[in-house]
Amino acid sequence: MPSQTDVLNALNRVMDPELNRSLVDLNMVRDLAIDPHGKVSFTLALTVPTCPMRNRMAEDARQALLCLPGVSGVDIQFTAMSEDERRSVLGSNGRPSPAPLPALTQLNQVKSVLAVMSGKGGVGKSSVTALLAASLARQGKKVGILDADITGPSIPKLFGLPAGGLRGDEQGMLPAPSRGGIKVVSANLLLKEDDAPIVWRGPMIASTIQQFWANALWGRLDCLLVDLPPGTSDAALAVTQHLPLNGVVLVTSPQELASLVVRKAVHMLRNLNVPILAVVENMSYFCCPQCDTQHEIFGPSHAAEIAAAAGTPDVVRLPVDPQIAALSDAGQVEEVRLAEIDALATRLAALQTTPA
Repeated sequence: MPSQTDVLNALNRVMDPELNRSLVDLNMVRDLAIDPHGKVSFTLALTVPTCPMRNRMAEDARQALLCLPGVSGVDIQFTAMSEDERRSVLGSNGRPSPAPLPALTQLNQVKSVLAVMSGKGGVGKSSVTALLAASLARQGKKVGILDADITGPSIPKLFGLPAGGLRGDEQGMLPAPSRGGIKVVSANLLLKEDDAPIVWRGPMIASTIQQFWANALWGRLDCLLVDLPPGTSDAALAVTQHLPLNGVVLVTSPQELASLVVRKAVHMLRNLNVPILAVVENMSYFCCPQCDTQHEIFGPSHAAEIAAAAGTPDVVRLPVDPQIAALSDAGQVEEVRLAEIDALATRLAALQTTPA
């Protein structure tokens, strides 16, 4: 059975879409109770009785709680805030009062924010993110990873970080450190079990990404890498519109189908005026260990075509290597050394770009 702390932590990630603050922060969660069978009940105090977002907030809260182990059901009743409570939330002028910034997060100094994106699933975005982070760390850079793939996070597994590895309080969220000192924030680090599902709608995913950026105690970083999920919708928009993004590394694979979907991401980024810094073609070829011959087992490369569409001359082709997969599955991605990744990391570290 979940504790009240577990429930409140889950509800703290549910946002009022109009005020862009969590239900817990706004003191909207009242009369919280958990019965012996795991049924959670509480009253949602609305700013006004006719709030048009009431059903959406209730559904987001219900989905967040049903993801918790031991929760068998959720019962939500509605009430309205008193005039004094409403005034304390909205202010005397009827506008939302700004959410207080946790004191320690004001010390965050992140020099560069780079997203790793594809649009296509299964091409190795998380692996490229992890390899770039490890390479930058070996070069003496202070690096963090924001895992924006909320419902399918892979970063903790790659670094051997267990579930429940995030800690925090009202002053901020403390990232989990990898063996090499890389700071990681991921939804999987908030769960009790690695394989527990996160079943959230788009607005909750977007708001969680914003919280990971604003409420994590990143400290001083030379580079924050953002691992994006497939697609060009909520998560991608949250990162490109709400984070001070310096640029994007696009990941693809040789198949024509992959390049078609990746080109959709190219068009999105160009429409948003986000710089595309490099194109990485993962699983580009296999090098036979006996004859040292390269075999394009997934078809001919389309990386140059994507790079031309993206307007970047920087193309990196990565091999199929069973040793990389073995180390990644073992949570030892920091042990992987690829000359192509090291060279790209050096170039990215040297870039002086202006946030889009």
